[in-house]
Formats: sequence, structure tokens, C-alpha cells
Amino acid sequence: MARLRDVPKAPGPARTALLGPEELTAEQAELHATIAHGPRAEQTSVPLIDCEGRLLGPFALMLLAPAVGAAVQQVGAVLRTRTELSPRSRELAILTVAAHRRSRFEWEAHQGAALEAGLEVAQLQQILDGVIPDDLSEEDRCVVSTANELLTQGSLGDADYESALRILGEKRLAELIWLVGYYSMLAVALATLRPESS
Repeated sequence: MARLRDVPKAPGPARTALLGPEELTAEQAELHATIAHGPRAEQTSVPLIDCEGRLLGPFALMLLAPAVGAAVQQVGAVLRTRTELSPRSRELAILTVAAHRRSRFEWEAHQGAALEAGLEVAQLQQILDGVIPDDLSEEDRCVVSTANELLTQGSLGDADYESALRILGEKRLAELIWLVGYYSMLAVALATLRPESS
């Protein structure tokens, strides 16, 4: 499988310990239960907890400020389950963010879902290398190029906006923009707070 093998697992030693269920405040425990046993638990492609019941990756970091973490995880749940983006488009966008931000956790958490959505290992490697695969549909190429421009420019130029609007429509374009921002936020949190890995 395509991996971020040229990037260290974290940019330095862990800064944030994983919290066991017995260590949580009431507010943290409520958020932990929402993530570990709610609708996210049905999505087996993204690791949520370790064998000790501790939340992993960005989910562990959501416990640090549980009121914010609850809102963040809710946005993520909506972006993963209640948008009009196809699973394939969604995973392409997520992996484009992971490759751009060099986020090993997000890459490894989503590459399986991308393969399940019909993408091929060679296509994933091209995304990882910053190349838009030639054999994508017009819609998928639009998703990757739009995500790339958002990540590198912080916006879309007029021509690219009009093209994305024509291909995706207003609602799916808005969903894509929110998704790129959400996964960028997770990547920044992971790189900065550096949760332990189990």
C-alpha cells in the first residue's frame, strides 16, 4: 500500500499522552463514549481506540478541550456520513490533504477506505507524490485539483471556482471546501500536539 514512508511518524517526540477511560472527567468521558461507541464505531476503516480503550490520533486530542472536541467530532461525522460527495471523492480529498500536510495518521487511516471506494494503489501513490492521476474521472480530477488549490493558495481563482462549480455544483463544492478545512485542522492538531501512538 502507498505509505508516507519518507516522513517520520511524528515531527518529534509525543507531547500528548493518551488518556485511559478511568482517567477522564465526566465531560471527557461523555465525548469518549460518543466517539468510541457512536456512529463512528461502525466505520471500521478509521482506528478510533486502542486495546486499552484509549482514543487514538485526532480523537485523543479532542479530549483536551472536550466542548470544542465535541463540536469538532460532530463536524467530522457529518462530513463523513451526510454529504453528497461520493465515498471516492471524499477519500480522494482526504488523502490529498494528508499528502499535502504530510499527515501519516490521516493517510494510514484513510488509504484503506480509498481502496474500498475503488481507487488503485498506483493512484494513491500519485496523490502521495503530489500528482493528479491521469485516469481519474472529470469529477475526481476536479476534487483533487480543487483540494490542491485550496491547500496551496488558500482559495480558488475565478476560473477554477467556475469550473469546480460547474462540475460539482454549489452544494458539493461547499462540502468539499469544508472537508479540506476540517482535515487540514486535524493535521495541524496532530503535528502540533503529537499524541502518543499505541
